Amino acid sequence: MSNHILMPRIMQIGAGAVQELPKVLKSLNSKRPLIVTDAMMVKLGYVQRIRELLEAEGLNHAVFADTVPEPTESSILAGVEQLRAGLPDGSAFDSLVALGGGSPIDSAKAIGVLGTFGGQMRDYKFPNDASQAGLPLVAIPTTAGTGSEVTRFTIITDDSGDTDEKLLCVGLGFMPTAALVDYELTLSVPPRVTADTGIDALTHAIESYVSRKANPFSEQQSLAAMRLIAPNLRRVYHQPDDRPAREAMMLGSMLAGMAFSNASVALVHGMSRPVGAFFHVPHGLSNAMLLPAITEFSIPAAAQRYAECARAMGVAEVHDSVATATDKLLAELKALNEELEVPSPAAFGIEREHYFSLLPTMAEQAIASGSPGNNPRTPNADEITSLYENVWNQE
Repeated sequence: MSNHILMPRIMQIGAGAVQELPKVLKSLNSKRPLIVTDAMMVKLGYVQRIRELLEAEGLNHAVFADTVPEPTESSILAGVEQLRAGLPDGSAFDSLVALGGGSPIDSAKAIGVLGTFGGQMRDYKFPNDASQAGLPLVAIPTTAGTGSEVTRFTIITDDSGDTDEKLLCVGLGFMPTAALVDYELTLSVPPRVTADTGIDALTHAIESYVSRKANPFSEQQSLAAMRLIAPNLRRVYHQPDDRPAREAMMLGSMLAGMAFSNASVALVHGMSRPVGAFFHVPHGLSNAMLLPAITEFSIPAAAQRYAECARAMGVAEVHDSVATATDKLLAELKALNEELEVPSPAAFGIEREHYFSLLPTMAEQAIASGSPGNNPRTPNADEITSLYENVWNQE
């Protein structure tokens, strides 16, 4: 049995990788990029740095800096319009440069597809497939978390009605053409974002390894990612300027992204998206809230796999029994949440009545995303509802 593997055509990895942007664009025959980013990247000076690189090489460009966290379809429409309108001199954009965390990169993917092929985001919702590549997209991540720079996915909330459903959109059209993975861009990331994005990356690594769609290629990326992320996440949280730890996290995040792009995520992500959409919880944080409880639910169906995760993370020994290793894994996930100050849904500020009233809808949306079907233990709607209740009630 063979496996279909997708990756960016070009990957530049390591300190200073961002400096290679003009060279990469020229290799793609791209001379007029639209930079897609957010206000924080402007404030931190990263956008100006990118612009100076492009100006030095005579590359005409423009900036769309209005992407938002947890992007919605309405938030990207201005970007779609700017892409279609072209530059002030009347020339058309011939590429996109996404700069920022997962939200700007996901936004750029959506802008590229809608701007090129039209339609609405719901037209590209899984199981539909965006099989055609549009304009070349160069992704430059500034967080070690989503792995979006190497994935064929984007997550956009449909805010056109009352459901606020997070749409999982899949296909070649959402795969960046190039990824410039420069860990130095993460040195300014604050502890809360470092924690949330880091747990997101760890969740990618674990879920892709236990996924029903795991394959020999993805498995190796998953294990390598866990070996890099697990011993370094606490270090970067407590010591933001720890460069070796930052580099390990950035590489681990990228590998985890490659893993889940080719093996898919599972129940944690399926249940996380509705929490983010309805209660505006950052994606990595909602993953963190769910990860211990969902892992405990799933272990009976893939105990050996979860034991191997524990060993890769360095929290279990080779000679530990499967039961001992999985117990250590659960203890580590709970301890990690405590040390990284992951709040409960209530502590985050979600109202209990509102949360419980939406459980049936959230369960329905989780199943519709397709991700729970990849889980080793496939839940029905009632079991997902019970898991949401457990997450609320857990100490």
